[in-house]
Amino acid sequence: MPGRFFLTSPIVDVARALDQGVGPVADEPARRNIAPGQELVVLTDTGLCRMRWGIIPVGRVDARGRPVMKTLINARSETVFDKSVFRGTGRAVVPVNGWYEWTGEKRRKTAWAITPKSGGLLLFAAITDCWRGPGGIEVDQIATLTCAPSADVVDIHHRMGVILEKDDIGLWLSGVQQAVTPLLRSWPAGRLQVEKAVDVDWNGP
Repeated sequence: MPGRFFLTSPIVDVARALDQGVGPVADEPARRNIAPGQELVVLTDTGLCRMRWGIIPVGRVDARGRPVMKTLINARSETVFDKSVFRGTGRAVVPVNGWYEWTGEKRRKTAWAITPKSGGLLLFAAITDCWRGPGGIEVDQIATLTCAPSADVVDIHHRMGVILEKDDIGLWLSGVQQAVTPLLRSWPAGRLQVEKAVDVDWNGP
């Protein structure tokens, strides 16, 4: 499942591919290492914007009525519509060129970069929320959805992000639950490329 993203395409190309204006993300630089807790460029039903990757579910409780304390960067697509902690969340799409996974033991891990074989963007389904803090602070935030892995990535992780087709963006952003549920599945096998990640500064952009 996505633990780090990268978006290296010029933001004007990203906007064009999504039939959007650049708007408030016009100054977005190329980024090879986007970590949880940082801002991502996302697409909502109002256009491109930035949101924090990781939902801090302040005020949300689990099925037992207990407060959820951890930051959630991913949510299981199989249960996202059932869990009370996600009730009332919105939807977004995260456009990236790919994501990273790791295999191996601690201190000997191998980093893998996963990209579309055809090039271009991967469009990850996500849910959104707004964290409200003291003094009227508001932070828009997202968590990506995960599903079972395709044959392309099953050897490196037991989960993967839900990847959408471009034609399904509008349905995901505004469709009813019954209509969007079929979108929450593994991407077809043979469409992703997995290569060792090289020359990535894991402490920087």
